Amino acid sequence: MPRPLPHTHQPGPPFDALAARRLRAALGMTPDHVAHGLRVSFGLPYATPELVVSWERAATSPSSPELTALAGVLWCSPAELTGRPRTLREFRIARGVAPEDVARAVGQELPAYLRMEESGQWRGTDRQSAVLTQLLGLTLPDLVAVTDREAELAELLRGAVGSRWQAYTKQIGRIVPLDRRLLEATLQQLHHSYQGQMTATLSWGDGGAAGAASDTGRDFLDRITEHFWTAVESNSG
Repeated sequence: MPRPLPHTHQPGPPFDALAARRLRAALGMTPDHVAHGLRVSFGLPYATPELVVSWERAATSPSSPELTALAGVLWCSPAELTGRPRTLREFRIARGVAPEDVARAVGQELPAYLRMEESGQWRGTDRQSAVLTQLLGLTLPDLVAVTDREAELAELLRGAVGSRWQAYTKQIGRIVPLDRRLLEATLQQLHHSYQGQMTATLSWGDGGAAGAASDTGRDFLDRITEHFWTAVESNSG
């Protein structure tokens, strides 16, 4: 019988509630069956069908030990129940690195590092950011996420595609440490794509052209960061 797991409220990795619900349904199990398995096989006496349902509805998230137990009941790996990390803490937990090890590697006092995790905002130097990126296996989009600058990047990108993109290069470069030529090529491509879509829509010449252009432009701007990273990848080849 597996060793009982403690009831802990420590945050776990990002949880994919939809995956948990689908895996349970595929096994023909009900929340009652899952809760029973958590209690009997994994020593979680507090597990109830209501707790399982709250996980599946994303009302609450399982801790790391609870996630491991749930994976055991659902006959899957914990990774299959894990969503994409978004915060500094989630990236660290997903990589299985202790906070003490991160603080030591980047050269920070543990309390200072933990405050950054609690606030969800990484505020290290460029050198520390480079160490963090390597330690946690972060991509550039991940780094922007943990520095909590996604909204700022999106706003700057909207300005770049809607006016002179050259005026935004330096500000965007401070958020995304890309080679300047790559960044310029990417911004120019985004600008041309956006302006081209707007021009093509307006050239329809009927009464609904303005409304269609507005919808097309809004959709492009809503997905501006997605377009940006796709363009970065294509221009990097």
